[in-house]
Amino acid sequence: MRKKVYLGSFFILIFVLIGGMFYSLPYYVSTPGMAKELKPIIKVENGYPEKGNFMLTTVRMGRANIYSYLEAKLNKYDEIYPLDEIMYKTETEEEYNVRQLYLMAGSKMDAIDVAYHKAGLQVHYKYKGIYVLSVLPDMPAFGKLQAADRIFKVDGNTFSSSKQFIDYVGKKQAGDSINLTFSRNNQIKSTKLQLKPFKDNPKQVGVGISLVDDKDITVTPKVTVKTDEIGGPSAGLMFSLEIYNQLTKEDLTKGYQIAGTGTISPVGTVGPIGGIEQKIIAADKAGANIFFAPNEKGSKHSNYRDALKTAKEIHTKMKIVPVDTFDDAVNYLKKL
Repeated sequence: MRKKVYLGSFFILIFVLIGGMFYSLPYYVSTPGMAKELKPIIKVENGYPEKGNFMLTTVRMGRANIYSYLEAKLNKYDEIYPLDEIMYKTETEEEYNVRQLYLMAGSKMDAIDVAYHKAGLQVHYKYKGIYVLSVLPDMPAFGKLQAADRIFKVDGNTFSSSKQFIDYVGKKQAGDSINLTFSRNNQIKSTKLQLKPFKDNPKQVGVGISLVDDKDITVTPKVTVKTDEIGGPSAGLMFSLEIYNQLTKEDLTKGYQIAGTGTISPVGTVGPIGGIEQKIIAADKAGANIFFAPNEKGSKHSNYRDALKTAKEIHTKMKIVPVDTFDDAVNYLKKL
């Protein structure tokens, strides 16, 4: 009898332990990721070689279970974020992932723009339509459209910006219908939706989608940036440096291993990111000599100051360099 009790208790314990792995908590956990060389990721046609390396840095981000939550509590450089700090209120995990991939795509486009303009080369854009980021529950598009759908016609009309689409729909009344033509997984689809007022703004009608412009950038020489499933905009600065370095004869790396992080705007402004402490650890483990960190115009709570603090704590020999713009990073490298 006692043996059966022990056996039953053992199986219950195993069930609880395994269940803890699959039970999601309302938190996200981020941990130090890796530093990846950009040469294998970015290829400028007939680009110039380089002796050193530019590297993007990442964090590992995932929904917390009981074990990852407890582990993050014990590890100094792991971070725990409440769910509402990571995802929008009505956003699904799939929509969150789509948003992160879109931010990465935008980051690549802005990096190409900055690098080619710095190199004195022309950049052209082609508007393709509307990219759906998320769909609101209880609105007409729910169940009909999905995140990552690309709308390219409305009532048979094409537009040159998402603003024109919004203006077109905004002129209609609640109860009016529109026909949307869109692509999903390389298949062309269409749907008819009846406009409905928004709960938080009854005077405005729509179908209930969060949208952004979907466009392509065209440059010569051609450039390819393969990021697979890496999401977010934080690699923008490092993308722009790698692309520019391949476009110009002077090798900015000069044999150094150069890591960093920061968003990049079309005019070359470097913006702050999350997880800077974890990215310092990733870069140090990868043997980086230099790390570019967003300076935020010298703010007391800037990414640069947090990066400097972490670098001292882990006793790295890596040089932490503050930058506010793409030109700040280029000028620093030219003086090495």
